[in-house]
Amino acid sequence: MNHMEALTRYVANFVDELYRGGLTDVVISPGSRSTPLAMTFAEHEKIQHWVNMDERSAAFFALGMAKQKNKVVAIVCTSGTAAANYFPAIVEAYYSRVPLLVLTADRPHELRDVGAPQAIEQINMYGEYVKWFHEMALPDGSPALLSYVRGKASRSVHTAMSGNPGPVHLNFPFREPLLPDFTISDLWGEQIDSAYHYHAEGQRRLSGSQLDNIFSQLAELNKGIIVCGPQISNQLAEKIVELSKQWGLPVLADPLSQLRAGQHDKDNIVESYDAILKSKRIRDRFDPDFIIRFGAMPVSKPYLLFLKEKNNTPHFVIEQNEGYREPAGLPAQFLYTDPVLFCGDLISFGRLSFDQSWLDTWLTMNKVAKQYLLEETLEQGLTEGHVVKYLSEAVPDQSSIYVGNSMPIRDMDTFFMNTPKQLKLLGNRGANGIDGLTSSALGAAAHGEKVTLLLGDLSFFHDFNGLLLAKQYKIDLTVVLINNNGGGIFSFLPQAKQAKHFEVLFGTPMDIDFEHIISMYHGSYSKPKTWTDFQRVLSESHQQNGLSVIEVQTNRADNVEWHKEKWIQIEKNLLRLFEG
Repeated sequence: MNHMEALTRYVANFVDELYRGGLTDVVISPGSRSTPLAMTFAEHEKIQHWVNMDERSAAFFALGMAKQKNKVVAIVCTSGTAAANYFPAIVEAYYSRVPLLVLTADRPHELRDVGAPQAIEQINMYGEYVKWFHEMALPDGSPALLSYVRGKASRSVHTAMSGNPGPVHLNFPFREPLLPDFTISDLWGEQIDSAYHYHAEGQRRLSGSQLDNIFSQLAELNKGIIVCGPQISNQLAEKIVELSKQWGLPVLADPLSQLRAGQHDKDNIVESYDAILKSKRIRDRFDPDFIIRFGAMPVSKPYLLFLKEKNNTPHFVIEQNEGYREPAGLPAQFLYTDPVLFCGDLISFGRLSFDQSWLDTWLTMNKVAKQYLLEETLEQGLTEGHVVKYLSEAVPDQSSIYVGNSMPIRDMDTFFMNTPKQLKLLGNRGANGIDGLTSSALGAAAHGEKVTLLLGDLSFFHDFNGLLLAKQYKIDLTVVLINNNGGGIFSFLPQAKQAKHFEVLFGTPMDIDFEHIISMYHGSYSKPKTWTDFQRVLSESHQQNGLSVIEVQTNRADNVEWHKEKWIQIEKNLLRLFEG
């Protein structure tokens, strides 16, 4: 068997086994050394390939797609710094538990560490940010190596999806010539329906004695809180609501918890807890007897302060699999169990009676806070908070909202209220960076899902290369771009008082005319001046095909004062509840 046939059979068996394991999408960045992988993926009729020449954007595009589909997506690049450009998305995927299959081509061993071009050290280059790394054997067409390559393909897909999902890295050394030969017989190997390895995982559930222990602890207490941070399961949202109704407990729901949107009961959901807990005088009046948390840590910083101030409160953290997502540094009971089954088991185990006035107080505070958060006058200029209000009203049912970091996710936390719409709220809250957000949203929209992206001007600038994907593949995406000409979140931090250096180091105004960028990528652009115009163009954007960008111009200084006035009003009126 000559080199070309051996190379072709080796790579074709690998790619085919990925498909058998459940892979249906791959994002390819062009390069020479990755030719065998790129061409073979493109040849496979059951795997859809997407081409993105910017590796950083490509990896985030795959991440958004994997997050939306909740299944593994592969990325392919050539050797050298191309692979290094994947790093930010791999870090995000690791911390936000998103399954990615990272396939890097490499120089063969004799061309490493000798000054060959596009040769860097790619062995374990992502360190502990991948769940598994393997240096693949050099291609060979022998039966033993074809079994080997199928085994590694099958294991890689399973490992990326099992336990806490995350990235897996396989590094492929290829010798020249690199062109595969697709005319050979039995290209994809033996055609069977099953995967090379069969994988099965049982349900993870607490035992009766473990549940009895938890139940006994809670039975001695009166005032509890259920908290749900970022997570993607609608089934869990429904079970948490059912548990809160049976036990009579308030649910503090992060905007990415999937609890604020949907047809489930929301009577006990407190969506304004971030605004409520901004006041230390309010926080001081509440001492919960216990906290049960599902999902990752909520976005809210006031909630984190609340936790640290109540550092003796029994704290139960429910995790599907191992992990220590407890940044408050508090003593906690980590319960590793399927959270849906856990809620169901608690509901079935028996009814507990908690302080009804505790729940009533939380619900009353939530009502008061919402009144002032949503209060507006039509004469008022465009404000960042109310963008979220109108966004939630205008987005189509059965669609997704992808939220940028820094101020957008915090405004979503504050101003996105409960809605019966079936919406999925997504964000990159693993490493919480501003990079790759446009690409991630495009990945989430790539298969025809209606997606609206809310982000700031720095985040948009940081990733506008990703807009090429919208043009290339005619992806429908509405972008609501908050332009406060710089890093708006820094205006809320102590650095804002250092006038001498603030604008240069933190404010970082860019003074960019974004309309030209949108035009370059053949998108539609609008810049509404009033709320009426904003509502109109937002509704129209969801009826259009392709890329639609709505720029909302705001002022950083005015935005800070507007937010602070809201918080003052809320604190003042909440204190009246207690003093009255």
